[in-house]
Amino acid sequence: QVQLVESGGGLVQPGGSLRLSCTASGTTLDYYTIGWFRQAPGKEREGVSCISSSDGSTYYADAVKGRFTISRDNAKNTVYLHMNSLKPEDAGVYYCAATWGYGQGYCTFGKYEEWGQGTQVAVAS
Repeated sequence: QVQLVESGGGLVQPGGSLRLSCTASGTTLDYYTIGWFRQAPGKEREGVSCISSSDGSTYYADAVKGRFTISRDNAKNTVYLHMNSLKPEDAGVYYCAATWGYGQGYCTFGKYEEWGQGTQVAVAS
């Protein structure tokens, strides 16, 4: 079983940047597809980005395309979400999640079994 811990959230001004980290323990992330999700107050959780296990294929929600970049460092057992040009509507609790993805060269926002506790992102001037 994989345990996930997010970090890197905080308060940033509009137009600013943050880098979120999702670090795993308990097992290697090499064969897991990792997704980033977010939930704003009063709204449903939504998928932000994901990265496949086998070839690092990525997928982004339309709202973040061109501004966010997901990457993984398997040596550090960590997946990152680089967020640039942040907008107030990007605020919320960001969660990373994992699902077994051995051999898959794609990712989706479908079912994920393991979730972190989340890290808060606030965007305000």
